[in-house]
Amino acid sequence: MSSFAERLIRWQRQHGRHDLPWQGADAYRVWLSEIMLQQTQVSTVLPYYQRFVASFPDLPTLAAASSEQVLAHWSGLGYYARGRNLYRAAQQIVAQHGGEFPRQFEDILALPGVGRSTAAAICALAYHEKRAILDGNVKRVLARFCGIHGVPSDKTVEAQLWQQAEVLLPAQAIATYIQAQMDFGATLCTRSRPRCAECPLRSDCVAYQSDQVALLPTPRARKALPEKSATFLLLCHDGQFLLQQRPPSGIWGGLWCPPQTDDLPEFLQTHGLSAPHPLPPFTHTFTHFKLHITPLFLSLAQKPSGLAGKWLSLNAALHAAISTPVRQMLLACRQAHFTEAEPAPVDSKTPHNTDY
Repeated sequence: MSSFAERLIRWQRQHGRHDLPWQGADAYRVWLSEIMLQQTQVSTVLPYYQRFVASFPDLPTLAAASSEQVLAHWSGLGYYARGRNLYRAAQQIVAQHGGEFPRQFEDILALPGVGRSTAAAICALAYHEKRAILDGNVKRVLARFCGIHGVPSDKTVEAQLWQQAEVLLPAQAIATYIQAQMDFGATLCTRSRPRCAECPLRSDCVAYQSDQVALLPTPRARKALPEKSATFLLLCHDGQFLLQQRPPSGIWGGLWCPPQTDDLPEFLQTHGLSAPHPLPPFTHTFTHFKLHITPLFLSLAQKPSGLAGKWLSLNAALHAAISTPVRQMLLACRQAHFTEAEPAPVDSKTPHNTDY
């Protein structure tokens, strides 16, 4: 066992996280947690994970559900392609593996939404296989410890990091070591203000010894985000709101959303609608662009013809498969007293850049 691995494992046993609900669980729950944790913090994932496994305790149950049920449980968690891929993967496992989560690395890697690091983490944590991982936390730790410069997502730099990840693997206690890498990067060797004074690796950490901790890993040059605008009509009839399902791919793919228009006067004229009431505009930041949202409310005496979708009460709409901005628009209607108050569902804080 390398000195690096020994120290990480010792640190994990003393200071790491030991009460996460997916630790020591079967492969299905490990897989679910790994997908949810992609680009999302543990504190955000925990309530979603608990609700998800309560409704879908095993693979056959998940595969037998509807995509809308799955996305409703994903609502607010962001990066919705993860939820769509999770559902597709569950159906693939039922069809190809009899409902049993596969044990072979290649079979796991073939699942929708699973990459090399995620497949390796599942094999290591669920099956105790000797596999290296390279998520964002591990990239940061290895870049600092080994003194590897360059943007970690660049292919040549990533190849160096993979090589180091493989070299440093221990022969034993692989699940503890993999969890240690995740916990260490998330709680000690953090992106900003790492706690180097408490680090068991600092004696031979290249970044620490050369006073380059703040410089590694090399950040990617920031570019100004493109900006877009969108207008949404919150049409309300008899306490119910019209929601339309988005296309299966793209922004908020498969989720439900108020009607969107690029030409408000034409939309109102086409459907015989009067002037709507403005709600507070806001901006939602995605990974690759900013969306300036203009929500408009309109109370209707009768349902307009020619508009597909479903009509839901405010509470039912808030429980549906919706994105965080749509939830914000619906709650704004209640705050503006455009609809009767109803108890809102519990929702966790959602980080920016996640509503895909």
